[in-house]
Amino acid sequence: MSMWNQLRNRAVDMTAQLKTKTGQFKNKEFANGAMAMCALIAAADGSIDNAERATMSGLITSNEALKVFPAAELTQKFDFYASKLQSNFQFGKLEATQTIAKLKSKPDQARAVIQIGIIIGGADGFFDDHEKAAVREACHTLGIPPQEFDL
Repeated sequence: MSMWNQLRNRAVDMTAQLKTKTGQFKNKEFANGAMAMCALIAAADGSIDNAERATMSGLITSNEALKVFPAAELTQKFDFYASKLQSNFQFGKLEATQTIAKLKSKPDQARAVIQIGIIIGGADGFFDDHEKAAVREACHTLGIPPQEFDL
């Protein structure tokens, strides 16, 4: 089986699991952490442009696992973190990472945010090294071994 097929199959499995979990995690802190993770994935190469923001917004609002949240609310939260990253990458990254870190005491929610990062990172068919590094860094922030997600 090709690498892409394995990634796609794993993303389908993660999405199904995540859809069940996100219904349980319907809270502001989880939504903020998920959108901070998405913004970090969008800016994983060190910058984020308007085209990437638009693409990512589309992925977020169409993702089955995130449909428990109002699409406009998610888009607004994503835009907030993306704007921070776009205006000053290092400070934006720090703010997004701190938001994700708030889930450290909630291991199930923390793992779900990592899964969202992997799914969104691979949504274009290619989970690149920059995106993997962003997810690995989030794992370290949350105290989760990246190996748990084959990173």
